[in-house]
Amino acid sequence: MTSIDVPTRPARRTASPLPAARRAHRNRPVPQRGPHLTLGASRLSRTLALAALAVLALLWLLPMAWAVLTAFKSEQDASDPVHWIWPRGGFTLDAFRTVIERGDLPLWMLNSFLVAAAVTAVTVAVSATAGYAFSRTVFRGRRWLFALTVASVLVPPQMLIVPWFQQMLTLGLVDTYAAVILPQTVAPVMVFILKKHFDAVPRELEEAARIDGAGHARIFWSVLLPLSRPMLAAVSIFVFIGAWNNFLWPFVSTSDPALMTLPVGITAVKDAYGVNYAQTMASSVLAALPLVLVFVFFQRHIVKSVATTGLGGQ
Repeated sequence: MTSIDVPTRPARRTASPLPAARRAHRNRPVPQRGPHLTLGASRLSRTLALAALAVLALLWLLPMAWAVLTAFKSEQDASDPVHWIWPRGGFTLDAFRTVIERGDLPLWMLNSFLVAAAVTAVTVAVSATAGYAFSRTVFRGRRWLFALTVASVLVPPQMLIVPWFQQMLTLGLVDTYAAVILPQTVAPVMVFILKKHFDAVPRELEEAARIDGAGHARIFWSVLLPLSRPMLAAVSIFVFIGAWNNFLWPFVSTSDPALMTLPVGITAVKDAYGVNYAQTMASSVLAALPLVLVFVFFQRHIVKSVATTGLGGQ
């Protein structure tokens, strides 16, 4: 007698062991919310946002436009409050010619470039190594030294003019490029920024390099610096702009006309020949032009340094 296999019905799933209160809470209907208006969620909000940004941009550009227009006027038209947009005598380059003829503008621009480039190179090198030391090494007194570095950000540079000048006088560096450059390389805020940036870099990359036998110098040069190019570029731009626009310390540290930077030289010419609005604006436009070019060509590095993560945007 053969046996017949009778197919069995699959077992029915039992009810969820969740309590009734939890099941009721899960199954309750979700209240429907009305439309929530956010910035950019509708055409009207986007239009209003663009209009507000356009107004703010116009308010920011008006002083710059006025300075450029005044630079291309004659001194008589620059003092005319009625025809401040379109001068009676038309636009001219006389103010630029006068500024170039009365002062040694090419030499001042060269001095400013040399000083700003040297300050940028030394500041970035010192700040990057100090930031790495605070972020990746452990030594006695590290926290106190970093706290002192952060606290020094609160000290205004104007308070350090007299100690700096005494140091340069003691070292015999007055009226030299070294006197103009060295005190400007002290930038504790850049040390803080780079230290925080190195903290965000994953330590797994450092551990992998250590397994391959790399030391601190190799890790800093071959691992962290390549990943920090956007941040280093942004720091370099900020330091370069600050050194280019610095007036007080180059004015105090040197009296040699051959070592004058652009802000000091322009001020000397203005004081010697009185207040001439067209020439003053022409000098300001010439002084700001290199900075505008630097920012236009390297602005993506500033944006990338803010938007990227510890992997350098990868």
